[in-house]
Amino acid sequence: MRTARIVTATLVAIGGSHVLGAAALSQFYPSKPIKIIVPLTAGSPVDVVGRLVGNYLSTAFRQPVIIENRPGAGATIGAKAVAGAEADGYTLLHTAANHVIAPAAFRNLSYDPLKDFVPVGATATSPFVVVVSPKLPVRTIAELVAYSKANPRTLNWGYGLGTSPHLIGELFKHHTKADIAAIPYKGGANAITDLLSGQIQMNIGTTATLVPLVRAGKLRAIAVIGEERYADLPDVPTMAESGVPLTFTFWTGMLAPAAIPPGVLKSLNATLNEVLANPQLKASMAKLGLLPNPGTPQAFGTFLEKERRAWAEAVRLTGVKIE
Repeated sequence: MRTARIVTATLVAIGGSHVLGAAALSQFYPSKPIKIIVPLTAGSPVDVVGRLVGNYLSTAFRQPVIIENRPGAGATIGAKAVAGAEADGYTLLHTAANHVIAPAAFRNLSYDPLKDFVPVGATATSPFVVVVSPKLPVRTIAELVAYSKANPRTLNWGYGLGTSPHLIGELFKHHTKADIAAIPYKGGANAITDLLSGQIQMNIGTTATLVPLVRAGKLRAIAVIGEERYADLPDVPTMAESGVPLTFTFWTGMLAPAAIPPGVLKSLNATLNEVLANPQLKASMAKLGLLPNPGTPQAFGTFLEKERRAWAEAVRLTGVKIE
């Protein structure tokens, strides 16, 4: 009996020290630099938002916030690194729809994008834009589809592997039967380079990346993808208005390893929402065609589950699978 009491007391002490340790971690968080891993290429919209938000978080927390790009394999390399990191709030993931596309699109995923992470909060949102080379004699989605069928095996579109534009493009082809070849890239920025040089003729991307090029006359916008028209391109119809049932939007958000202490998660979310309300940050996002998207971890988690189901259906319809 005495031995049992000693063991019980020891277990209680260990459990108590664990709770106290988590509480102490929360109380003094952050006490060192925070690393945010972006699983996409430098200069990509997700990276740009991550760096912008990271700068303001650094000021708010009075600690350096380091952005580390780990692109590749449809953004799963960076996500896997965060899934396996210590759950102390010092390694975070800033990502986009690729995170919830992965479970359906990848055959052998070594982590669970939902169970191995906890939502911290969304960061930004915007519509997508469909653009073509100005040299292409098309100004609408209908004209693009007709041209592709009249000139088979001549059009190419580029995308970052495993990203939302990848699936949106495949859905577009599924719904319209357009004859457009798919060209995968390590990151979306590489596809833009080839579009500008004439190697490919079409791209689907964010307002932050493409609208400045549209304004400069280097690309032609023929549709936006979202619930409504984009204010800076008022004459460009939505994809739905063009007869194609696509309404996915671009979004970014922050996640942490699943076992993060609740107090640290609460601090992260509160500070994230605080910086997203900063007028200077909002103005910087507006220049990129982005809207800050504050909210609770619970709301972001509900959104992620909804997105997971929608993208799983997109994978089912298109048959996209990535090794």
